[in-house]
Amino acid sequence: MSNAVNFNIDGLKATVEGKEILKGVTLNIKGGEVHAVMGPNGTGKSTLASALMGHPKYEVTAGSVTLNGEDVLEMEVDERARAGLFLAMQYPSEISGVTNSDFLRSAINARRGEGNEISLIKFIRQMESKMKELEMNPEFAHRYLNEGFSGGEKKRNEILQMMLLDPRLVILDEVDSGLDIDALRIVAQGINASRSEDRGFLIITHYQRLLDYIKPDFVHVMMQGRIVKSGGPELAERLESDGYDWIKEELGIVDETVGQEA
Repeated sequence: MSNAVNFNIDGLKATVEGKEILKGVTLNIKGGEVHAVMGPNGTGKSTLASALMGHPKYEVTAGSVTLNGEDVLEMEVDERARAGLFLAMQYPSEISGVTNSDFLRSAINARRGEGNEISLIKFIRQMESKMKELEMNPEFAHRYLNEGFSGGEKKRNEILQMMLLDPRLVILDEVDSGLDIDALRIVAQGINASRSEDRGFLIITHYQRLLDYIKPDFVHVMMQGRIVKSGGPELAERLESDGYDWIKEELGIVDETVGQEA
């Protein structure tokens, strides 16, 4: 199987409880590329992430999403994960009774498929190596998934999952939210270490500070459920200094929000 990545979103529309949030999102991500999506609260950024992963709360009403020509919208959530989509959530869930290591090994084996499971020794070596890179206490491998973890520890754990699962398309939904400067640096190091021609990134963020550590190839501004402006890293820098008002004035946007979704 080719390692090339071509993730294409074309005219995607989605509703939440009957209210249209995404109003025609078009975006193409290729392997080796990092795309950052920025925008004010309520413009549909997190809705985009959830709709791409198949969250049942979000109903896709129009458009298409393909990964190397395969119809992502026809896939169940687990099928999307096996196809190589990965979402690092803004608010990772806690799962009592399931250790971090058991969860990670099960997730890896589900991705690899029956008959191709990772050996216990290889898994432990890989997990310990990646935890060391992320400056995680080895004891976290034996704790219940995210239970009692701080916000920064949960985000590092999400990046640990990403590094071990080896996905083809990574969606990071405000992975920088609530991180102090040291945790942000460590998380960004893990993301940068995973950059590859065989992998594309979609990073949803409010802040330029994450992009100081992770240099994006493309920056997109989302307003009113659409991508209204795209550019390079300099676009994020201007947003940091000037905010979004100049874009709203340029495009004649009166109200940038589309609902309660981020």
